[in-house]
Amino acid sequence: MNIKDSAAAERKHSDRTERYGLRYTPNLWWLTYSPLCWAAHFLASYLTAAIYCAKGGSADGDALPVRIAVAIFTIIALSLIASVGRRSLRVHCVGQATLPHDDDTLLDEQRFLGFAALLLSLLSGIATLYTALVFVFMETCH
Repeated sequence: MNIKDSAAAERKHSDRTERYGLRYTPNLWWLTYSPLCWAAHFLASYLTAAIYCAKGGSADGDALPVRIAVAIFTIIALSLIASVGRRSLRVHCVGQATLPHDDDTLLDEQRFLGFAALLLSLLSGIATLYTALVFVFMETCH
């Protein structure tokens, strides 16, 4: 495929997405955003707890600063995951098509990616809540 064909294909893709009211079209990277938010939340939570308990707090001391930090991390992560999920739902619901999205068309491909990203967002949101739940019950660093 030369540059002229690539530009024509991209223009055709852009025309189709505008016709169906999509401001953006998700790609395969879109599927990774929600799990990445969960992974970042997981790492930030446990690294904060490890650093605080090793350097700042005593073993039987109050872990309230860690719990507050994890609450902030959780709010940020859930907001990002909800944003990805909302956009994915919008892409999934374009047009009148029903499941499964297995036609060999660009629009069905976009709907499938939106549906898959929506499900990954739900899973990542649940995983984020379970990660944060540990810190709800954690009262000390011990």
